[in-house]
Amino acid sequence: MRFMILRKADENTEAGMLPTQELLAAMGRYVEAMSAAGVLLGGDGLQPTAKGVRVKFRRGKPAVMDGPFTETKEVLAGYLVIKVASRQEAIDWAKRWPTLDGDGEVELELRPLVEAEDFGPEFTSGMQEIKDHMPADADKRGSRAAAPAPPCPKPYPSSVPALLVSRESRPISRGTP
Repeated sequence: MRFMILRKADENTEAGMLPTQELLAAMGRYVEAMSAAGVLLGGDGLQPTAKGVRVKFRRGKPAVMDGPFTETKEVLAGYLVIKVASRQEAIDWAKRWPTLDGDGEVELELRPLVEAEDFGPEFTSGMQEIKDHMPADADKRGSRAAAPAPPCPKPYPSSVPALLVSRESRPISRGTP
């Protein structure tokens, strides 16, 4: 099972305050432990919402709103993607989050990622072909990150859900938190 550990934003992250050396070291140890256990698939910190935009659709028409966004409880400061055997294992990893972060006042949210098997028979071979053509590792894209995405193979079903944009990775080994 893949999970996202979502680190909610707070006043400090929204103000653009960078982590201390101590917090960076603690987060480094945390991420290294996940990597050594073979559960870490990826993750990053996010810039404050003042540097972001929202694209909101109403009746199919996009509207772009510049940040900052006032409700910090609704925005994220960062995320990790992990692959674990169970929901409980994901919780166990989240409980090990460095307590230096936010002076011990941090909110994390764990969300399972949608997997192909969650769709059952609706997940067609055409959808699998599209998913198979998605980049398996964002690092391989390098400087192409700003370039337009390559076209999906045609024809593809119009019923392809947007949830299929996740990437699949396999951990090297399995350990316990």
